[in-house]
Amino acid sequence: MAFGATDAKPAGGANSYPYTKMNFAVSIMNQAGEAAFSEISGLDATVDVIEFRQGNSGSLAPTKIPGLVKQGNLSMKFGITASANFRKWIFDCVNHQRVGSIRTDIVIELIDIRTQSPTVLQSTANAGPMAWVLKNAWVTKYTGTDLNALQSEVAIETIEVAYEYMDGIPQPAS
Repeated sequence: MAFGATDAKPAGGANSYPYTKMNFAVSIMNQAGEAAFSEISGLDATVDVIEFRQGNSGSLAPTKIPGLVKQGNLSMKFGITASANFRKWIFDCVNHQRVGSIRTDIVIELIDIRTQSPTVLQSTANAGPMAWVLKNAWVTKYTGTDLNALQSEVAIETIEVAYEYMDGIPQPAS
């Protein structure tokens, strides 16, 4: 049967609805502190294309093979909190002197509000079916909030996070 046919029934019933992007949880592994993130952007990976042609090839078109994988930096916006450990990790990363290891894993999980409630993850084994694990992440840029006594808005800070590679936690087969 063709996709989109009117008499087709969803295979998974209620599970056929897509996840919403407004419900997500972020866990910074090995950090006791927490922050409520309002926006995350820049989650991407690019594979370089290497083109080559052998000298004895009968074709004038090059052969293409996959090269290095490059990860973009993640931008994370959050409301200022009183969580001292989370803020300490940020400022340890951007401090002019390194104190200990600043690299950690970050888990970003989409929350299915029909079946899950957001929880702070302590390991990737507890992550839900749709999650990204950013390995060896650290803060590369910190932007503080602008202060304006004439506005009644939440104070938002932004961090830019670099990471070495991304693991996805695949959805289970339905």
